[in-house]
Amino acid sequence: MASTVLQVRMDDSLRAAAADIAEQLGLDLPTVIRMFLKKMVAERGVPFSLSLPREPQPQYAALAAMQELGRQAARAGIADMTLDEINAEIAAARG
Repeated sequence: MASTVLQVRMDDSLRAAAADIAEQLGLDLPTVIRMFLKKMVAERGVPFSLSLPREPQPQYAALAAMQELGRQAARAGIADMTLDEINAEIAAARG
């Protein structure tokens, strides 16, 4: 049987986390990917549900809040403050 190489770009942390889970299952990442593709062919579709959550998820709300704080900091010109500068501002505010 002829074989081919499949290259996939992904975030390093995603790859590491997936490889760690695969290793805990006694598998390597290429085997897991082959298993996924074989299941996809057998089911003639993606072998898991693809749907949006019914209600907003807390992690998305937290991410949105952090992004908004970042935008506010950028508008105020303080987005690039060092930790020492932040701590000095806090100490000054506390008196």
